[in-house]
Amino acid sequence: MGSAQSTSPASGHSIPKPSGATGILTSIGEVVYEWTLDDDRLRWGGNVTDVFGSAAGAAIATGKAYATWLAPDTLTTPFDTVANSASSDPGDGVPYQIEYGLTIPGPQEDRSVWVEDTGRWFAGPDGRANRAHGVVRVVSRRYEDQQKTAYASRFDEVTGQMNRIRLIETLSDAIATAQRQRGHCAFLVLSIDTLGAINEAYGFDIADEIIASVAERIKGRLRAGDALGRFSGNKFGVVLTRCNRDDIDIAAGRFLSAVGDEVITTGVGHVAVTLSIGGVCAPLHAGNAHDAIHCAMEALDMARMAGRQSFVCYVPSSHRSVERRNNANLSTEIVSALNDRRLRLAYQPVATARDGTVAFHECLMRLERADGCIMPAADLMPVAEKLGLARLVDHRVLDLVLEDLAAYPDARIAINVSPQSAIESDWQDLLAAGLRRSGETIADRLTVEITETGAFGNLDDTRRFARRIRDLGVKLAIDDFGSGVTSLQALHGLDLDLVKIDGACVRDLSEPDADRRFVQSLIDLARSFGIATVAEWVSDEATASLLRDMGIDYLQGDHVGVVDLSPPWRADATDRSAA
Repeated sequence: MGSAQSTSPASGHSIPKPSGATGILTSIGEVVYEWTLDDDRLRWGGNVTDVFGSAAGAAIATGKAYATWLAPDTLTTPFDTVANSASSDPGDGVPYQIEYGLTIPGPQEDRSVWVEDTGRWFAGPDGRANRAHGVVRVVSRRYEDQQKTAYASRFDEVTGQMNRIRLIETLSDAIATAQRQRGHCAFLVLSIDTLGAINEAYGFDIADEIIASVAERIKGRLRAGDALGRFSGNKFGVVLTRCNRDDIDIAAGRFLSAVGDEVITTGVGHVAVTLSIGGVCAPLHAGNAHDAIHCAMEALDMARMAGRQSFVCYVPSSHRSVERRNNANLSTEIVSALNDRRLRLAYQPVATARDGTVAFHECLMRLERADGCIMPAADLMPVAEKLGLARLVDHRVLDLVLEDLAAYPDARIAINVSPQSAIESDWQDLLAAGLRRSGETIADRLTVEITETGAFGNLDDTRRFARRIRDLGVKLAIDDFGSGVTSLQALHGLDLDLVKIDGACVRDLSEPDADRRFVQSLIDLARSFGIATVAEWVSDEATASLLRDMGIDYLQGDHVGVVDLSPPWRADATDRSAA
């Protein structure tokens, strides 16, 4: 699409708007438009120059011209959203909403703005979009606030250093670089000893002062290329580039000395602080960030047992070697099952809490081994994700689900997608292609679930994924809600249909000592955003009754229905065995 202009040079007409309405639109930074794709003409409301400035006019009277104003890093363009949409027009048009940046040329200096583009496109006789109308609204202030929020989501507010998410990304990059260059790196976890006692004695404000001071001292002993982040409450993570087994001992000694040799001055006086450190050499003993963290934490536990101001470097154990062999065997089993098409779908019903009617089914992957035994996804996906096989599994499961949706009009299915696949365009493209091939509207019968922890892995990637899913007309849900860093960020900007409350929060809800306030707060939080809620792992009527009183919308678990390899819509199914 193109830029803003009050009149089209082709027609000489602007969209008629009463002056009062035009003044209102201008006051809130909005301008209406109509776009005809056959001649690429854009016709703008009469207030276009008031919203975009004097540069708007004949210069952006076409979609092609408007495209020259798009910011270079624009991911989803108006043309992609309308002309290349995978949706079909049911007769009353297809709604869309996207955001993108514009660089508006000026007589002295170009001006950058961020806009929200909300509209509806209509298909021509060939079924493809040939007309669109909508409203472009300047939302630069909101965008700046979102950027600040994004920054805050990547950096720790107490220390100013990377937060855990960013730290893990940096660690992954360092290990990958070391592998490519056949070099070495290391990862250290540094724990402040007795921080709990400091909290109790002086309060959290003083504890934060100490945490910030420790971060500064560690930072001062880093080499060029090394990185520091806050791993958790009393722990820091340090990524050491170009670091071999001998170097890691020297580095750990520097950090122990930097913190332990001098007291820290706080608002209540001087406080003596010591560290315990665990570390691992990579990729020698850890080929990815997950393994590096696991090994460093194991070494930290041993350092704590050795006493304060201690460092332990991870050494492989026979137990871990056995675990790796098991993982290798399981990866072979996964690849074999993919090649032999032995991945199966199992389904569990999700019922309306009010009357118990089944609203939809959650799809759960199962692997049928060569000997006929059935393996659940919980035994497979951690290894698949670690070894990079999750993408292949997710693709196959999506194919099977789309086949069921196309073959059974009564089927309504929720499908899980791993964080790895969610941020990659391949899975999204496969979904879009499958919806186009179906020959009927199946998108509104499909819900895509991403885990809360996966959603927080990279909020920007998650928002782009959510936007694409919504553009395809598919519903979106957050799974395991409440299991991780539950906050407004999990709900803001994702346009969710459902949140599924983690079963671990629900499982013992009927017990006398259960913390029901937490579950109630999750339900209330979702309701405040207009999002429906599902409770997982509901095992008895007592739990179901409590959840109904709390205002839950849907129930899932053995009390509602078990996981089954043959869902009810398959009338010809004969295998009714539970999985």
